[in-house]
Amino acid sequence: MPTEIVPVGTNINFLGQRKIALAISIALIALGGIMAAVNGVEVGLDFAGGTEVQLLFSDGVAVDESKIRDVLKEQGFEAPQVVRFGEADIAEFNIKFKGVTDGSPAALAVAAAQEGVDGEQVAVGLEANTQVMVLERAVGSSIGDFTEQRVEYVGPKVGAELREDGIRALLYSAIVILMYVAFRFSSRFAPGAVVAVVHDLAITAGILVLLGEEFDLRILAAMLAILGYSLNDTIIIYDRIRENMELHTKADLEETLNLSVNQTLSRTVLTSLTTLLAVGSLYLFGGEVIQPFAKTMLIGVFVGTYSSIFIASPLLLFLEERYGDKDGPKRKGPGINKAVV
Repeated sequence: MPTEIVPVGTNINFLGQRKIALAISIALIALGGIMAAVNGVEVGLDFAGGTEVQLLFSDGVAVDESKIRDVLKEQGFEAPQVVRFGEADIAEFNIKFKGVTDGSPAALAVAAAQEGVDGEQVAVGLEANTQVMVLERAVGSSIGDFTEQRVEYVGPKVGAELREDGIRALLYSAIVILMYVAFRFSSRFAPGAVVAVVHDLAITAGILVLLGEEFDLRILAAMLAILGYSLNDTIIIYDRIRENMELHTKADLEETLNLSVNQTLSRTVLTSLTTLLAVGSLYLFGGEVIQPFAKTMLIGVFVGTYSSIFIASPLLLFLEERYGDKDGPKRKGPGINKAVV
C-alpha cells in the first residue's frame, strides 16, 4: 500500500491561525527592514561594481583561500572574497574585490599610474588594470606561479543599472502574476497571489540581511525562482478552492477554504520536500560559488510554502467576504464532506 504523507481525512484549521501567522510575518518583515536600515544592505560586485579575477595555480604550489586573502589585505584590497573554483584537488580560485583602501600599496600604485592621465574613462580603465597588476604581482611573489584564467571589471554605473534592472524584473513579474491570476481565476484571487509572493521576497530578503548575506546576481536569480515556486504552490491551492466553492455553494467559506488547503496538503508537503532535498544537496555539495543561490532557495521554499497556506488563502477569504457574491459560499450553510481527494 502507498504511504500517505498526510493521512486521509486530515482537517487542520489553518485559517483559524491566520492572525498569528500575520503577526509572525509582520514581525519578520519589520525586523529585516530595521536591520537593513541600521546596518545597511551588503551588495556584491555585480551591483556595487568591482573586479573579478580567476587564477589557476601551478602544480605543487601550496595555496588556499586564507593565504590569498591575507596577501590581498596586506596590499590594501577592500573586502576581498576568495572562493575555490572547480574541484578540490585543483588550485583554481575566484577572487573578487570592490576597490582598494586609501593609502595602501595598491592605492599608491594606482595613483602613480594615473599621473598625467587625462579623461575619466581612461583613468577608470587604467585604475582597474593597475589593481589587477598589483594583485597578480603580490600573489605571484608571495604564493607562487599561476595562470590568469579570466578578468572581469564591473563599473559602478553598470552595477547600478544591473541593480535597477533586477528590481524592475521583480516588479514586472508581480504585475504579470496579477494579470494571469485575475484571468485564470477572478480579480479577487489575484491580490492574494501577488501579496504572497511579495511577502516571500520580503521575508527571504530580510532573513538574508540578518545573516549578513551579500546580494548579487545569484541572490536575484534565486529570488525570481522563489517567486515562481511560491506562485505554483498558491495556484494549486487556489484551483482546489475554486472547485470546492463551485461544489459547496451553501457551505461556510472559511470551512471551504480550510477543506481545500487540507486536500492539497499532501501535494504541498511532497513538492516542498523534494525541492528542499534538491536545493539542500546544492548547498551541501555544490561548492561556495553556488551556496548563496542554494541558501536563498532553502529559505524561500520554506517561506513560500507557509505563505500559500497562511497568507494567500486568508487574504482570499477576506476579499470574498467583503466583495464576493452575496449568494455565494460566504453564507453560512450545512457542513461539507471533508474527504480528502
